[in-house]
Amino acid sequence: MTHSPSAAAVTDLDAEMAGAPAGAAGALWRLTGVQRGLDANLVRLGPGGVIAEHTEPALDVLMIVVQGSGRVTTGEETRPLTLHSAAWLAKGSRRSLTAGPDGMTYLTVHTRRPGLGVTSASPEGGEAACLLQRVCPDCGRLAAERDARYCARCGGPLPD
Repeated sequence: MTHSPSAAAVTDLDAEMAGAPAGAAGALWRLTGVQRGLDANLVRLGPGGVIAEHTEPALDVLMIVVQGSGRVTTGEETRPLTLHSAAWLAKGSRRSLTAGPDGMTYLTVHTRRPGLGVTSASPEGGEAACLLQRVCPDCGRLAAERDARYCARCGGPLPD
């Protein structure tokens, strides 16, 4: 039996950015809905904010800059990110992001991660595709600890 979606999700990303509190960092919007095959997040990094180097072992991620600028580092290569830049971050690649002096807001899109299950650990380790629950909304720092509840840099609470 083929299932057809009954509705489309339409979101005004400009309104989501404008409606966020001044200086807000972290996830401003997330795609929701049980029967979706994609995950998408609108993420803001404050000026000079960093998403520390990490590896996504299972999913390709498409990232599109919608406000501000920054840079992405993959392995030994650093590339600038400007308004409307699109970056494909291949599964298995190591990457980090750094926002420019005015900050950077970007949309990420990837296939929906399957439900949690018991799997063997990768020899290199790795992180979940979405680390937003570990990004401090106050300063943009990525918590190194998976179970961190507060930011080690500024002391602000991390998202649930």
